[in-house]
Amino acid sequence: MVHTPNIMMAAGTTQLLEKQNEKSEYYRRAPAHIRSYEDAVAYAPNQAYIGRLKPDDLKNIKRPWYENPLPGAERFGPYGEIMPEDEFYGLMAMADAFDLVMLEKGFALEIKQKLSAHPLMTDQDLARIKTGTDMETIRQLLGQGAIELTYHGHTVGCIKKAHDVDENLSAHTMLENIATKASAVLALRHLIKNAGISPWGIDYIIECSEEACGDMNQRGGGNFAKAVGEVAGCVNATGADIRGFCAGPSHALVNAAALVSAGIFKNVAVVAGGAVAKLGMNGRDHVNKGMPLLEDMLGSFGILVTANDGKNPVIRTNSIGRHTIGSGASPQAVIQSIVYDPLERLGLKATDVDKFAPELQNPEITEPAGAGDVPKANFKMIAALAVRRGEIEKAAMETFIEEHGMPGFAPTQGHIPSGVPFIGHAKELILSGKMTRTMIIGKGSLFLGRMTNLFDGISFIIEKNPGIIPEEKPAAENVKEPAKATESKDISIYLAEAFREFADYLRARGKGDGT
Repeated sequence: MVHTPNIMMAAGTTQLLEKQNEKSEYYRRAPAHIRSYEDAVAYAPNQAYIGRLKPDDLKNIKRPWYENPLPGAERFGPYGEIMPEDEFYGLMAMADAFDLVMLEKGFALEIKQKLSAHPLMTDQDLARIKTGTDMETIRQLLGQGAIELTYHGHTVGCIKKAHDVDENLSAHTMLENIATKASAVLALRHLIKNAGISPWGIDYIIECSEEACGDMNQRGGGNFAKAVGEVAGCVNATGADIRGFCAGPSHALVNAAALVSAGIFKNVAVVAGGAVAKLGMNGRDHVNKGMPLLEDMLGSFGILVTANDGKNPVIRTNSIGRHTIGSGASPQAVIQSIVYDPLERLGLKATDVDKFAPELQNPEITEPAGAGDVPKANFKMIAALAVRRGEIEKAAMETFIEEHGMPGFAPTQGHIPSGVPFIGHAKELILSGKMTRTMIIGKGSLFLGRMTNLFDGISFIIEKNPGIIPEEKPAAENVKEPAKATESKDISIYLAEAFREFADYLRARGKGDGT
């Protein structure tokens, strides 16, 4: 994670829209609601994201979490870190291949010194950061459309445009893309360290964020994967990008598992950088309710998919949940296709899944905007359908949600909350014997691209390693008859409530995206 309050104010979509309004009360008041780096580190959901807390630990911390900071919270955790913004500017300069990130001379020197103490940075990395430029040149570039980089109220640099007329290479787009690349590099570096693998050992990289790079002749045709791998030193890897809105990471992990299972590649890294556009997305509501601007974090992640070693948890490639074109767009149809259909093929019930990991947005971010508790809405739908299918009793619904769900803890970065933040926790819980199986659920709102009104969803099961076996049988051979459905007016009401909450989230998301 990266704390980026100044990038949020300079380039977050909501802030850009409000900045154009000279009478914007929000843009005038917002700076007073920016939280410090120390507050961001001590924020419990952020500590859960980097692995210092388990998601269920959040149940024991009084809400609002932003009013109950964790004493002794640390920057580094088992799954990564919370990087401060000044160091991230240096990381962006390190990731810049076309001299677009211009840092002021004194600031560049200061950041080089700070990053020299970072456990993942090398002398070669530091050499990528240029010596910097003078303030007069930076002022001239700002007058020509560059995006200002500020820190503690001072101008410390800028991002230049890469082309005079191509909006795909504008300063704003370059800021978004370099931030995505740099945050993905940070995640990949932590992945390499935590997995104990040499960067040379990675064969293939899949990048699955929500940004796109290219020029006017091929918008979005570019390749973040190899750009990220280049900076991380993955000299033996090739790679490509996969996009699918919020479901992109789950699609990417399914593809990674297939590539490894087929023997095409041995070690596939799935990575994603953060989304600058979504910083401060619900800021208006946070400011109106007297809250800090909680969407000041760029999230990123990296996951290594390798051949079965007989020990680590496995992805069940023989029963992938998928929302097909013909599945239907209702929330019930979505949950049936991506949750219950794959379970049926394996002869499993919802109660056989220890934890479901759908959209794990932090509710303190979404509730003030009227979108409700998104993870809980998903768990309600799963539970209600379990009752309708006769898998649990109605009286057990709340217990099911408590035991098989979890509090949301991820930043609202679109693709970032979509199931994957739980994978590190799941691996640890499975290896320790505290859990057997989890389902990672990715869902995407395809209507945002104005190409279709279809919904999207894909899921996969991660479970305890049974040991190396010759070959998995196709899931179709293990199909059991669905459990007998039970009809109940109360359940219909409960389903309707869950579906309404989910629909409210979709409406709020569309509005938050500036549509």
